[in-house]
Amino acid sequence: VMYKEDVGTGIPTPVTPEIERVKRNQEHISSVLYKEGLGTGTPTPVTPDMERVKRNQENISSVLYKEGLGLGTPVPVTPEMERVKRNQEICSSVLYKEDVGMGTPTPVTPEIERVKRNQENFSSVLYKEDLGTGTPTPVTPEIERVKRNQENFSSVLYKEDLGTGTPIPVTPEVERVKRNQEHISSV
Repeated sequence: VMYKEDVGTGIPTPVTPEIERVKRNQEHISSVLYKEGLGTGTPTPVTPDMERVKRNQENISSVLYKEGLGLGTPVPVTPEMERVKRNQEICSSVLYKEDVGMGTPTPVTPEIERVKRNQENFSSVLYKEDLGTGTPTPVTPEIERVKRNQENFSSVLYKEDLGTGTPIPVTPEVERVKRNQEHISSV
């Protein structure tokens, strides 16, 4: 909204051949003007290639692609085709769990138990249950510094007790940047 406010007069630029070319291109690109002044076209003879393309377009059509299908040539069922059919049934979202059969049991190793405990720790419900007691750590100057930094990072507290800033002179460069920021502003 604000990017057009205080635009000023600007510097007029001379109309060069390049600017005229760009204006003509804009008129050609325009969705309104691209058909104006179209004129009459030159008829082209219907070639066998054009007929072939028209037939292909009819075959591609979602309505006409099954009309006039005719008879197909039967193909023998090969072991490769059977394998592909079985794979399609396995990939099916409906059939992939039918006839699963028995699995191979694996022994419960210490590694598996460790992974199960870790999974329980990752759970969003169980990760605080049976927390136990922690080991107290002394409050060092480094910990106090980190706590102060965390308070500064807080989205609520970062402006409290802001203090005074260092004033800088308003130079033409600073004014230019301010104007650019106003133009960029989406508000």
